[in-house]
Amino acid sequence: MTTESTKADDIAVLIEEAIVAGELEPGSVLRQEQLSERFGVSRTPVREALRKLAALGLVSFEPNKGVRVRTLSHDDLREAFLVRAELEALVTEVAAQKMTEVHLAELEECEKRFARLTKEVRSHDPGNARRSLMADWMRANHAFHDVLYRTADMPYVESVAKAARRTFSGPTVWAPVDDELEALYERNQAEHRAIRQALVAHSVAGARELAHEHVMHSFELLTTILAHVAADWAVT
Repeated sequence: MTTESTKADDIAVLIEEAIVAGELEPGSVLRQEQLSERFGVSRTPVREALRKLAALGLVSFEPNKGVRVRTLSHDDLREAFLVRAELEALVTEVAAQKMTEVHLAELEECEKRFARLTKEVRSHDPGNARRSLMADWMRANHAFHDVLYRTADMPYVESVAKAARRTFSGPTVWAPVDDELEALYERNQAEHRAIRQALVAHSVAGARELAHEHVMHSFELLTTILAHVAADWAVT
């Protein structure tokens, strides 16, 4: 691999992290000269990095406008979650047959961290820290599922599922928690516990079904948050 290709891979990872963390918001323009200056490289690896991100669906090249962080429609999001639901159900089914006590202990730790952060999200308006809190919450959510990916050891399926997972920069979105969102957050957290308990009980079919249902319920949580945000914008 050439040095330029290595640089492009590194830059692609850094830009992806900035998008997922919400530092680069949907619809924002990415200028090659600014990225070159930011990363201290020529435009060649920057262009290659942007092509890699476009292949992942994170950015789009627009004629006469440049490169934008992709803004997804409701249908795009639903399609991405449908893909995730099917693949994460498969991964969970395979992982259930390979689970060790070590894996289960790691999964329990991830579940506990996610529960703590969910409680924080539900308990108050984090104010200026909301983006940081939601980024931590999203990472904790991913960490739980990543244990299942590692256990299943299905690299191709994992790469496709995670590409679908990247399609939305969830940490950028927060809405005041009302009764409806309270119930959805609580269900989301409880489903992690239910998946782990099914794995502890060696219920392969049960774990698979719970994983599929959980991903689609996560889509419901996300779209409800987005609806609340849209309503707030309409008022202000």
